[in-house]
Amino acid sequence: MLVVLLLCVYVSNAQSIFGKWKTIDDRTGKPKGIINIYEKDGFMYGDVVKILEKGKENALCVKCDGGLKDKPVIGMTIIEGLEEKEDGVWKGDTLFDPEQAMTFRCKIWLNPENKNELKVRGYLLFVYRTQTWLRVEE
Repeated sequence: MLVVLLLCVYVSNAQSIFGKWKTIDDRTGKPKGIINIYEKDGFMYGDVVKILEKGKENALCVKCDGGLKDKPVIGMTIIEGLEEKEDGVWKGDTLFDPEQAMTFRCKIWLNPENKNELKVRGYLLFVYRTQTWLRVEE
């Protein structure tokens, strides 16, 4: 009975969109960072918890304006206030790229064929790019 309970807990955790995700640059295929995605008051948020690129571990947001100018990227909230729409798809207006200092509209969902992959699509007008992030097992 305990084995069945533990298996159910593992399966339900493996299918959650919330948790830590390794970002993968869609142009180079290299890992860039770890983002912690969480729910707060029914909305999705994501914070940078680690930078994986060599030499950029303590990066500052040098291209940012205002209050984010020269602030550490680690700890920065890059996903803000996304709402769950349908079938586990989350949409919103705030996916922030600290490297470019740009904010995009976005859509985030679990890959239906592999629940350990997160699809992250950023939109700028009618152009979009989709990255696949990988679940970080803790």
